[in-house]
Amino acid sequence: MKAIRLIKSGLPLETQEVAIPQVGARDVLIRISAAGICHSDVHYRAGVSPVKSSPLTLGHEVAGTVEKAGADVVRFADGERVCVHYLVTCGHCVFCEAGTEQFCTVAQMIGKHRDGGYAEFIIVPERSVFHLPDEIPFEQGAILMCSSATSLHALNKARLRSGETVAVFGVGGLGISAVQLARTLGAARVFAVDINPRKLELAGRFGAISVDASTGNPVEKIQELTGGRGVNVALELVGLPVTMRQAVQSLAILGRAALVGLTRDTFEVAPYSELLNREAEIIGVSDHLASEIPLLLDLARTRKLDLSHGVIRTVPLEAGAVNGVLDHLEKFGDDVRVVITL
Repeated sequence: MKAIRLIKSGLPLETQEVAIPQVGARDVLIRISAAGICHSDVHYRAGVSPVKSSPLTLGHEVAGTVEKAGADVVRFADGERVCVHYLVTCGHCVFCEAGTEQFCTVAQMIGKHRDGGYAEFIIVPERSVFHLPDEIPFEQGAILMCSSATSLHALNKARLRSGETVAVFGVGGLGISAVQLARTLGAARVFAVDINPRKLELAGRFGAISVDASTGNPVEKIQELTGGRGVNVALELVGLPVTMRQAVQSLAILGRAALVGLTRDTFEVAPYSELLNREAEIIGVSDHLASEIPLLLDLARTRKLDLSHGVIRTVPLEAGAVNGVLDHLEKFGDDVRVVITL
C-alpha cells in the first residue's frame, strides 16, 4: 500500500510502498478515507517532539471503513464507517482503569509511536475504534479525533461552568472547535484571540468576540471587554511563550489557564500578582480521553459542533502536497484544518 512517511527528522516526508498490516484477533483493519494533518505533525517532522523510530507513517486523525475485523472483534463488521482514537493502550494499568489512558504505561500514539494514517490502510485494536455516524463526513470525523477532542478535553480540564467567560488563544483547528464547544457547554462569552483576520472572521461566524492581537496587547483588550475582571477560562492552543503568558495574564480571580500548545521554550509568570493573589491556576492538558469521544460525535452529529463552514481544505495522498501543508502550518498560515482524502 501507499504511505507518506517520515524517513528522518528534519527532512520532508517521502512516499513509500509498504505491506498492508496483518490483522490480529482483536484488531481492526481500516481502509482510510480521510486523515487530518495536525500541527503536531510539524513538530514530529522537525524533531521538536521526536517520533519513536523512523521510518514511520505520520497521521493521527483517521476515519474510514472497516476493511477486515479480527476473529475476536465483536463491535465492528466489514464496511462499517469508523473513526480512530489515536491512543493504543493496554486497558488494565492503573491509568487506564482510572480513565486517564493518555498516561498508560505502554501507550502508543498512532503516527508517533506506531504507523499512522497518511496511508491507504491502518490497523488498530478494537478498543481504539468508534462508529462514525452517517451524518458526519469522513473528513470531519478525522479531525474530530484530535483537534476537537483535545479542545473538549481542555475545557473539561479547565472545569468550564455555564455562564463563565472564555478566551481562546489561537483560532486554528483546535480553536474553531474550542469556540463552538465552549458556547455549547454554556459559556456566556467567548473571546477569540489571533493575528490572522481570516481566522478571526471565521471565529466570529461561530459567535466569538474577535480580539486582534496584531493591533495591540490582547490582554488589555480582554480586560477592557470584561470590565477589568478578566476571563474565567483561558485556553492556549498556539504553543508560544508569549501566548501562554497572555493566557495567564487574562485570567479573572479564580481563573484557570489550560495550556495545550507544544513548545520547548519556557515563559515567565509573576507568582504573586498573576497567580497567588487571584488563586488562579495553570493547568497542563495532554491529549484527550476515549470516554469523551461519544459526546463529541453526538455534538457533531447534531451540528452543535459544525466543521463544515470553511474549516477544512483537502489534499491528495501525495508527499509533495502533504509537505506543503506542513510547511504552511510551520509558518502559522491561513488554513484552519487540512485533511488528506482518499
